[in-house]
Amino acid sequence: MSPLLIFIGLASYFFVLLAIGYFTGRNATEDGYFLGNKQSIWWLVAIGMLSDSMSGVSFISVPGNVLKNNFYYLQVVIGYVIGYLVIAYILLPLYYKQNLTSIYSYLNNRFGGIHQKTGALFFVLSRLTGSAGRLFLTAVILQKFLFSQWNVPFAVTVAIIIILILTYTIKGGIKTLVFTDALQSLFLVGGLLVCIIIMVVQTPSVVHQGAVSVVLESDYSAIFNFDFWSKSFFLKHIIGGAFLCIAMTGLDQNMMQKNLSCKSLNEAQKNMLTTAAVVLFVNLLFLSLGIFMIEFLKNADPKLLDPSQYADHKVLTDMFFPHIALNLLGPVAGMAFVLGLSAATFSSADSVLTTLTTSMYIDVLGLESRADLSVEQKHKRRVILHIAFSVLLLLTILVFYQFAKTTVINLILDIATYTYGPLLGLFALGIFTKSQPKGWGILVISLLVPSVCYYLVNYQMNAMKYQIGYELLLINGAFSFLGYWILGIFQSKSTIENQSIAN
Repeated sequence: MSPLLIFIGLASYFFVLLAIGYFTGRNATEDGYFLGNKQSIWWLVAIGMLSDSMSGVSFISVPGNVLKNNFYYLQVVIGYVIGYLVIAYILLPLYYKQNLTSIYSYLNNRFGGIHQKTGALFFVLSRLTGSAGRLFLTAVILQKFLFSQWNVPFAVTVAIIIILILTYTIKGGIKTLVFTDALQSLFLVGGLLVCIIIMVVQTPSVVHQGAVSVVLESDYSAIFNFDFWSKSFFLKHIIGGAFLCIAMTGLDQNMMQKNLSCKSLNEAQKNMLTTAAVVLFVNLLFLSLGIFMIEFLKNADPKLLDPSQYADHKVLTDMFFPHIALNLLGPVAGMAFVLGLSAATFSSADSVLTTLTTSMYIDVLGLESRADLSVEQKHKRRVILHIAFSVLLLLTILVFYQFAKTTVINLILDIATYTYGPLLGLFALGIFTKSQPKGWGILVISLLVPSVCYYLVNYQMNAMKYQIGYELLLINGAFSFLGYWILGIFQSKSTIENQSIAN
């Protein structure tokens, strides 16, 4: 597919987003930026959450990963469904009861300001790296098949994408994102379906046997891994997936801010349950696409299926889908891929700029409650933060470009098992105990526990046969919880002793 056609597809898609951003942001207030004036339509939010949950990582990385890991990723998705239920019936009622704009305000209400800042800072770190990983993958594809043809450096490619996103999100915020993310989800799924249909039609073995039969009978369609020592053992993946969903969605301002913009708790819960069902179905499509790609490549480009190519990262399976869609399936599939990838690209970063700004504005800097600042001064600071996070996102993506050596879906989830652990521990402590730890010891524990877990996994566990998978998030969260709880006990005893001495 020619670079010019790819460019036309991208440009057309962007102008649609820009038009939506213009109309939704014309009369946007600060409340519209942060919570969409609490008037978001629940089913639009549910559709939009699909693209935010899956993005370009699912669009590209999940199908290619089937060659190396079968359907094992579906174990994680089953865990996601469990996690969505916890969010709908435990976390959302808590957030709506306290009428929160930032979910980390709960930590302030429950413990104090330091806890709110700690939670927000770990969210910023987690979401910045996660979104950078998602956007990095799609930027690499655009670089390889478009911008490199015109000798545009990778850094410039990423900067162009981020500037485009900045233009339609900086004013409307959540009010704009509810509509743009819903559109992006439709393009993402539509592009996927078009590519699957064309690929199936052009693959004789699939046409002869039938698509469903090919998936069910494939050597790569095993869903459950019963090897206890493996990282992808089914209980590790299901439990890890549940806690990944709770942390990366329920304790993540980026995912919850749109939920909190719904008119009521009931509508937000309907949105969450709908999202769970759709995520399960769409991931089945992505994994099935992986098998269709393998069948297609057996005839079209069998050398890509040679396992020896993956030993030293000479070939990443993340390149399978773009290679097939843009070089082998024809212009219709190529354009469908470009539009789907465009949706994934923009959805990967647009909402994160808004929600990172929200968390820094409210939780860390406390600008919302500053009575000494005028509305205009607050607005100016919010815009500066929005632009600053755009620059940080660009720099983080460039770091990924230098060091990423694995499929991005694995990289993102691996990072999340460390960065979301303290958040999981803090919220669990607040919800399930009456402990009241104070002071900067909270931040020290939040930094220490992930470091200890990293040391154990990468140095001590190497000597053992057991491999830690995504259940590391639960271990990380449990250690954080225990550390906070012990700190609370010691501080409580110290307070009692000081009171006794004073008396």
